[in-house]
Amino acid sequence: MKLYHHQAEIRLPKPLHEVFPFFSEAYNLEELTPPWVKFQILTPRPITMEVGTLIDYRIRVRGIPLRWRTRIDVWEPPHRFVDTQLRGPYRRWVHEHVFEADGDETICRDNIEYAVWGGPWVQRFWVGPDVTRIFKYRQRRMLQLFGVKS
Repeated sequence: MKLYHHQAEIRLPKPLHEVFPFFSEAYNLEELTPPWVKFQILTPRPITMEVGTLIDYRIRVRGIPLRWRTRIDVWEPPHRFVDTQLRGPYRRWVHEHVFEADGDETICRDNIEYAVWGGPWVQRFWVGPDVTRIFKYRQRRMLQLFGVKS
């Protein structure tokens, strides 16, 4: 299985103690996901984030409705957490979220390791560009939500 990596980093003009709580609320993921994905969390509220938490979603990938289930495998507030796909559109998906205080600002990093169904052509022409597009949207939304004018 060929693994691919996507990394994104953004500096937010808010301190860590204001940024991390937003990410620790699972339902806020809906705020960071592009509308074309039709992302919806199915797990009822409240979702207590901790190691072992399971979260179910419904998404659309290029118009195809899919279910997605992730598990929180690492929970180290306020610095880091990792979610792993148990069922969903990827052969493998491990997403590490890292938060680093830098004075009154916070550096947010996303490190994703994933594998796709269908091989390198599917990655090159479909999945890779979609992942990049989704994370660019996510960064624009984060800047909007944390008070940066675009």
